[in-house]
Amino acid sequence: MSPNFSVPSVPEAPFDAAVIAQMANALFAARPGATSPGLATVPPGVQAPGNMAPAGSPLSSPAGLGPGVPGTPIPQGQIPGSNLIPAAPGGVLSLANRLPSALPHAVAGNGLPDTVTTVAPAFEPRIGGAALGVPEAYYFLANGHGQPSPGGRPAAADPLDALALQSLLPPAAVTPVSPSAGLPSTAPANASPTPAYYFVDAVTLPNGFVTPAKPAPHATVPLAGQGQHPPFDVHAVRRDFPILQERVNGRQLVWFDNAATTQKPQVVIDRISHFYEHENSNIHRAAHELAARATDAYEGARKSVQRFINAPDVNEVIFVRGTTEAINLVAKSWGGQHVGEGDEIIVSNLEHHANIVPWQQLAAAKGAKLRVIPVDDTGQVRLDEYQKLLNDRTKIVAVTQVSNALGTVVPVKEIVALAHRAGAVALVDGAQSVSHMRVDVQDIGADFFVFSGHKIFGPTGIGVVWGKRAVLEDMPPWQGGGNMIADVTFEKTVFQPIPNKFEAGTGNIADAVGLGAALDYVMRIGIENIGRYEHELVVYGMKALGAIPGVRLIGTADDKASVMSFVLAGYTTEEVGHALNDEGIAVRTGHHCAQPILRRFGVETTVRPSVAFYNTFDEIDRLVAVVRRLAGQRRTA
Repeated sequence: MSPNFSVPSVPEAPFDAAVIAQMANALFAARPGATSPGLATVPPGVQAPGNMAPAGSPLSSPAGLGPGVPGTPIPQGQIPGSNLIPAAPGGVLSLANRLPSALPHAVAGNGLPDTVTTVAPAFEPRIGGAALGVPEAYYFLANGHGQPSPGGRPAAADPLDALALQSLLPPAAVTPVSPSAGLPSTAPANASPTPAYYFVDAVTLPNGFVTPAKPAPHATVPLAGQGQHPPFDVHAVRRDFPILQERVNGRQLVWFDNAATTQKPQVVIDRISHFYEHENSNIHRAAHELAARATDAYEGARKSVQRFINAPDVNEVIFVRGTTEAINLVAKSWGGQHVGEGDEIIVSNLEHHANIVPWQQLAAAKGAKLRVIPVDDTGQVRLDEYQKLLNDRTKIVAVTQVSNALGTVVPVKEIVALAHRAGAVALVDGAQSVSHMRVDVQDIGADFFVFSGHKIFGPTGIGVVWGKRAVLEDMPPWQGGGNMIADVTFEKTVFQPIPNKFEAGTGNIADAVGLGAALDYVMRIGIENIGRYEHELVVYGMKALGAIPGVRLIGTADDKASVMSFVLAGYTTEEVGHALNDEGIAVRTGHHCAQPILRRFGVETTVRPSVAFYNTFDEIDRLVAVVRRLAGQRRTA
């Protein structure tokens, strides 16, 4: 398909730069006084290609694509010409899985009025491509030629190239994007060293408004050395998660149960499907093609984990079923070898049962003692009391980085440093932290870091133990069987080196690959971008809930992530949960497998809304409205 894009009575001579800039704004941005704010218009005299409306009128959406219908304006976030390329579910091209949100939106220093920065969208893959962990075929419009990134599919003649004015806009009309922005940084040898990129997902309008993002309450956040950061585009992210289109009890689903499990983006769903369709095989030991593909995919996922947590050595990454199995592995293997009678194990009052029970079992088996770091009235650990617990009998300190029941962010770096000073080993439970903040295991300094895939937009049944090489090599295998052996006789077994030593039997290969895709997806968006946006959600939600009469917030530490636990006077937590479910809002009620910390605050259960980066302020308003209505109907007897 080639667009019918013509400019009548225009000679072949180059356009004046100011005229080109004006045309670009007319195509990709709303002008003051347009029929609908945020809608692009076509200049008079230009025949509209594809799904575009007649000259001078607002763009229209193609039949069957997006929320619009023929003849209606395309809403902010819809991409002009999206009927010309395959689209994500709902007909709207998904951008968040390939473009970092920290990209320049406005053009500076080019001397052109009201210039914009945009890109012709790349093909949206359903099989292959960036969605499956394969380099995406970006279209780099340099010197008037569309070029794919290395390793991507050949760049087909994209019908939007003309719409993006590849042969009209001069290079000065756009801001080059550096490789550090997260996009492939190559061009043909004869191309300009700084190709021009055009981004359709975020356009600065002449009045300064940035579309299509719905900004957080604080629209921009300064970045050290980088000026202002663009608003986080939650709508682009939401299009990547098909389940968010579900309706529950006739209402749009609101998923506020993220601390229990997160939803999965299309890229993860597609990657797992692709594995079973094209790569399914056992790994490491076969001479055939599918075994090689499966092994490459599995070990590629291990490398994704290494990059995500900044592990120094990929072989220090061990795949397990989840955080619970990870802690049990450390307790049974390391603890079984190093903890003896009279020794002490330290945990905090904030811990999930999975970081309590294995240590209780170890202490009971070895005659050791379990000691607990107390928390203050906000739910933060008492470092002064922790230091009093440390002594020469302390063997291991195991603490969560973020409380699953309260959302408290624990100062794990300080806790680890104090443990090491006392001669103890340290484990950090990152199940609730990895999806909300940057994790750098080398900076934290712990000996072990553990987390689950399903808490960070990956599959269930897959998780990670990271450990320092020297510590892991000193540990005996936890389980015995295939894959973890180098040689077996009836007299003796020689084990494989790490990580295979701890991965006995056929592992959860497909879901490990899915976890790798999830981590790659999060890295493309940027964990700092996610953290900023989620912080705004939590601050907004805590303030709104706390203002409702009868609501008691459980866990009010200054540093919190995701979780907004509360109880409502006159109602059981289960009753509040049912009322929210009636409105399509999913929250967790109960003890959250963290009974000790809830009892510290005098409650057995709480209502626990927990946010992720695909949640919105409107969804929080829906939650608050239900709780406020219940509070107004509160029973007094």
